[in-house]
Amino acid sequence: MTVRDEIHRQIVAGLKDAKFPINTPEELLAAFPAGADTTCKAGDLEVTAGEAGKLLTAEDFPFKNAKEVADTIVDRAGI
Repeated sequence: MTVRDEIHRQIVAGLKDAKFPINTPEELLAAFPAGADTTCKAGDLEVTAGEAGKLLTAEDFPFKNAKEVADTIVDRAGI
């Protein structure tokens, strides 16, 4: 599994209990188990939900599902 795939998988898993749609950055951070401190790790890469959230813009919302969140974050991060 690539670093990209692993980070993607961890984001989706972290949002498994989230209620969608998610309409704001605050709702998104609150949906992660440890909020902004939720951490995804793969290889030498470690990123928190708070750091990943900085890659998003108001135009990205609402998110309809966890896959959409993960796709957007890994694309923006250039992973």
